[in-house]
Amino acid sequence: MTEDDRPRVAYEKKDHVAYVTMDRPEVLNAMDLRMHQELAAVWDDVEADDEIRAVVLTGAGERAFSVGQDLKERARLNAAGTAPTTFGSRGLLGWPRLTERFALSKPVLARVDGFALGGGFELALACDLVVASERSVFALPEARLGLVPGAGGAFRLARQLPLKTALGHLMTGRQLTAARAFELGLLNEVVPAAELDACVAGWVADLVAAAPLAVRAIKEAVMRSVDLPLEQAFATRYVWEERRMHSQDAVEGPRAFAEKRPPRWQGR
Repeated sequence: MTEDDRPRVAYEKKDHVAYVTMDRPEVLNAMDLRMHQELAAVWDDVEADDEIRAVVLTGAGERAFSVGQDLKERARLNAAGTAPTTFGSRGLLGWPRLTERFALSKPVLARVDGFALGGGFELALACDLVVASERSVFALPEARLGLVPGAGGAFRLARQLPLKTALGHLMTGRQLTAARAFELGLLNEVVPAAELDACVAGWVADLVAAAPLAVRAIKEAVMRSVDLPLEQAFATRYVWEERRMHSQDAVEGPRAFAEKRPPRWQGR
């Protein structure tokens, strides 16, 4: 099987967790249109499967999470007269991509080891949690390539960092070490590469131990209200919170605590 024939994404489900791996290590997990198409099917399945409580997104190999758009493919498309892209992926294969799946209710943890550049960094910014190895490097180099961070990097970085800090990195393409990204609050944890899988497993175990409807309700409430005035945030209707409030899990948690036993979540 040639590189052109084999799948671009590895997808496994185990113990309530979906493991999603961008699998093109020979090109540092650069994302071509086929990978985006495969990832879209994965995100559809993740959302539809009530047994899935958390997702781990990573890249194959030890060199990169992903270096973003496959620029060789982009150059071929340009040569063929394909229209240039801009912000967002509407009308392209794989839409809506993770960076635009604003209603994805399951928590997604990015496991980053190596380079997270361009669209790879944008994917990490779109995840709910990010754990990285100390050797990881982050950057949005689009300005140096005559491009823009069209998968939300321009928007998310300016929301997740002080404005001048974000603009400095966006307009120059300067890199961030993992230590600096953690210092700025872009990462949840940074560990030596040898400890990365154990660190991810710890976060995943905590996510799976939590009540799945509560996790989904919290994610929805936070993401929908983060830019709202506080009074409006309280007054907004949150679909997953209404489901949690009327679920058996809302009763099971206090009951299990009172009975001094582990809760048995139904997640429905």
